Amino acid sequence: MATSVKNFKYLLIGSIEAYSGKSATLLGLSYQLRQKGLDIAYGKPLGNSAFNPKINPIEEDVQFMIESLKLGKNLVAPTLLGLNEVSVQKRLRGEDKTNYQELLVENYLQVPRGDLMLLEGPGNLSEGNLFGLSLPEVANILDSAVILVHRYQSLLSVETILSAQTIIGSRLLGVIINEVPPEQLSTANDLLRPFLEGRGIPVLAILPKNALLRSVSVGELVKQLKADVLCREDRLDLLVESLAIGAMNVNAAVKYFRKRRNKAVVTGGDRVEIQQAALETSTQCLILTGQLPPPPFILHRAEELEIPILSVDLDTLTTVEIVDRAFGHVRFHEPLKVECINQLMSEHFDTSRLLSQLGN
Repeated sequence: MATSVKNFKYLLIGSIEAYSGKSATLLGLSYQLRQKGLDIAYGKPLGNSAFNPKINPIEEDVQFMIESLKLGKNLVAPTLLGLNEVSVQKRLRGEDKTNYQELLVENYLQVPRGDLMLLEGPGNLSEGNLFGLSLPEVANILDSAVILVHRYQSLLSVETILSAQTIIGSRLLGVIINEVPPEQLSTANDLLRPFLEGRGIPVLAILPKNALLRSVSVGELVKQLKADVLCREDRLDLLVESLAIGAMNVNAAVKYFRKRRNKAVVTGGDRVEIQQAALETSTQCLILTGQLPPPPFILHRAEELEIPILSVDLDTLTTVEIVDRAFGHVRFHEPLKVECINQLMSEHFDTSRLLSQLGN
């Protein structure tokens, strides 16, 4: 059962599965704790797959956190390694014999930083185990409290959370239930919350699903699709909240498009009437398949409306799969998203309760 152990100096924000909203929640939590007067430090012991300390000592997500929180170097602990195919191979071959737990102690325990250090945990509870840097291991070494961010899917989430409690034990200060659909909020509050509380798992926040936070920038779609930008390259910061496929007749398309806001529309480069219909509704970008250029009047209209048009050398099915995957792996580096998560945490997170549990 969770207990109120006083004077924790480390708070580890983890998740049971990847892409649960852990990083965004950590940022929002940082702002809340700062407003309460705490001097916040930050560290991410285990980096993501793209991180290579030999190329760049600070991974992109960490750099974003440093800039957003305006953290001085004395308030940031280093990332010890990136978890990827190369690092795993080296470990399995015996080429990497580094004792990462000793490094963790040297870089995190032996260097005092701030009133409270927020630690960003791995994608799930077992990730990093090969290097001795899984969430339970890091929490034990640093004597850290743990908050889990869990993306709500149904009431079956309760089983996953109870299993996590068994693994983490008394270090688990609570959970944040994230991305609850509006129609499920009363169920989560009336059934899930009291049950978990009764099992000694404080529910520190139930965050409603938010289309903006699950959105992906047009620029990210360009990168994922390896697309050519045919117009309005200056508007790749637009955020896409939904996806529509223009494969029907134009009358059906217009009705379909009007039901979706801030969307990306995937259609063939030869479907001019569909392209035209998409531009006249709430569309953030057109994605044209088959590498067929649109006619000049479509490009001209898109320029007027400031809607980027992308061209991809892919079929429609592959394009849709890539875009869907991008929605599942969204990042929160856009200012609008930062503002949104701060607002959500301000409204729904019980900061005073957390501070009491931490002994602050």
